[in-house]
Amino acid sequence: MRGIVFVLFWLVAVTVASTAPAGDRPNILWIVVDDMSADFGCYGSTAVPTPHVDRLAAEGTRFAHAFVTAPVCSPCRSAMITGMYQTTIGAHHHRSGRGQLTIELPAGVRPVPAIFQEAGWYTCIGDGLPGAAENPGDRPQPLGKTDYNFEWNAAIYDGEDWAGRKPGQHFFMQVQLPGGKLRDGEGGLERLPRQAAAAFGAATDPATVTLPPYLPRDGVLLADRAAYLDAVRLTDAHVGRVIGRLADEGLLDETLVIFMTDHGISHVRAKQFLYDEGTHVPFIVRGPGVPRGAVREDLVEQIDMPAISLAMAGLQIPAAMQGRNVFAPGYEPREAVFAARDRCDETVDRIRSVRTADWLYIRNFYPARPLLQPNAYKDARPALVALRSLHDAGRLAPETTRLLFAPTRPAEELYRWREDRWQLENLAADPANAAALAALRGRLDQWIVETRDLGPESDAMYDSDMQVYRELGIPAVEANIATMKRWAAAGK
Repeated sequence: MRGIVFVLFWLVAVTVASTAPAGDRPNILWIVVDDMSADFGCYGSTAVPTPHVDRLAAEGTRFAHAFVTAPVCSPCRSAMITGMYQTTIGAHHHRSGRGQLTIELPAGVRPVPAIFQEAGWYTCIGDGLPGAAENPGDRPQPLGKTDYNFEWNAAIYDGEDWAGRKPGQHFFMQVQLPGGKLRDGEGGLERLPRQAAAAFGAATDPATVTLPPYLPRDGVLLADRAAYLDAVRLTDAHVGRVIGRLADEGLLDETLVIFMTDHGISHVRAKQFLYDEGTHVPFIVRGPGVPRGAVREDLVEQIDMPAISLAMAGLQIPAAMQGRNVFAPGYEPREAVFAARDRCDETVDRIRSVRTADWLYIRNFYPARPLLQPNAYKDARPALVALRSLHDAGRLAPETTRLLFAPTRPAEELYRWREDRWQLENLAADPANAAALAALRGRLDQWIVETRDLGPESDAMYDSDMQVYRELGIPAVEANIATMKRWAAAGK
């Protein structure tokens, strides 16, 4: 039989009742943004104005400490759409299961749109702008971004916009926005400022931007960050158009809106890594029954989004779902949140983390490999091209060289993440932290066992996926695959 099936004996098709009354069921609308950190005014950023996301926060509940369970698109989105850790359902390797070998969801796990559809909701995914249903040819990607690392049936979506629903029918809508990816592609750093200037009268001035303290104020890095901030502003404007449309159609106050991003900014130590730059995301909930103007300080994960949505819609939450309804009466906040990074494209890695109120503990399973392993996607980005050039010329500060270009990594990292925003000082070797280190080490071990973390992928799955990458004809990918194989053979 074609495919690999991950069967977990402990998953059962039992459900947990919701507390929402049937007559009070709202529409559900998710806004999910690519490659963007919490760089919005309501999160304390003053770099660019973001009035529309700030409005959502003022009229709803903002979660100050929301984190994704995977800092790269497809594992994060696989977890998001099921309410399950990607490591539990076998979807943790980025863009995996796309070759000859495929991935099936475990028994008892279903994509959330399928649950809503079965309950009578009109399910749709697109950009949230009017006219999509009437003129699908106007949209370059009619069904929006999915990026799930498992086999799924496109029929779980009825269309690309809620305009296609029957009169009076509730809808479940996923608005997918490119976010930080707006600056991707050839000429992106020149194109995006022009878009921003046309939309707002002026683009972000690179000379005014602030970089993480370990990065040099190089012209390319400054331009990249300025273009990213323009993308933040364009994203906020798009959010405003969607919210305005809901209001114009009389739907805003009967729709639960959740705004989040699928991981942090795409940068050298952010996307693909378990530091705050990669895993901390905005998470805002507005709608019926949601406290207005509230700020929650407890730890939440993006896999909580399906449970929140199902509960607010008056539907059953599957008992196997690992996400939680954080608005439930008597809800007990999480004491810890977890994240995992595994293979990204052709680049093999395995990193796990546990975060508590005070500590971030990171375990590197391949410490003999550098942080910036060869990766065709990241190595082609202008910021990393500039950094590698500066490193080769010996023009980087010692701290930058240590953090980014050391040939190896520590097996364990420990940070006081509230005080050390950029995770610059690894405290794992300090004897004063031995007790905390041991406790966090044990907590991560327990999570790995309890959630059935499926760990490294098989050689067969890797080879199957790599054949797809080879067919793309990118020379760097082929060379990187050879490096990964060589390192593995050497036990590195």
